[in-house]
Amino acid sequence: MSDDDGRRLISTGSPFERQAGYSRAVVDGDWCFVSGTTGYDYATMTMPEEAAGQTRNILATIGKALDDAGFAMADIVRARYIVTDRADVPAVFAELGKVFGEIRPAATMIVAGLVAPEMKVEIEVTALRRGRG
Repeated sequence: MSDDDGRRLISTGSPFERQAGYSRAVVDGDWCFVSGTTGYDYATMTMPEEAAGQTRNILATIGKALDDAGFAMADIVRARYIVTDRADVPAVFAELGKVFGEIRPAATMIVAGLVAPEMKVEIEVTALRRGRG
């Protein structure tokens, strides 16, 4: 979906997007803002129990949203990570390092509660399109 000024809305088809009134991502010019994403596999609406598996699902969902928007993971300049339990941070870091090890966006890790007890990780990113060339 897009409007006259070029703003585009990207959806995963998650029922939460319509229910809560948000887009998975919003593209505005060379910027892409990806909403906080949790560990659901939106095709099956299932979520792994462990934080590492949730993180892998989250990164896959973010990667697809960025790709649908015409961006790449390498375009990510800012990331916010929320975990519900400090004990899960090492497992989450290990998964993040696999994807962001070379990208190295500015990042913040927060320990806080999420909206459903099964959610252990939520990630939000902002991407700036780099010149392609």
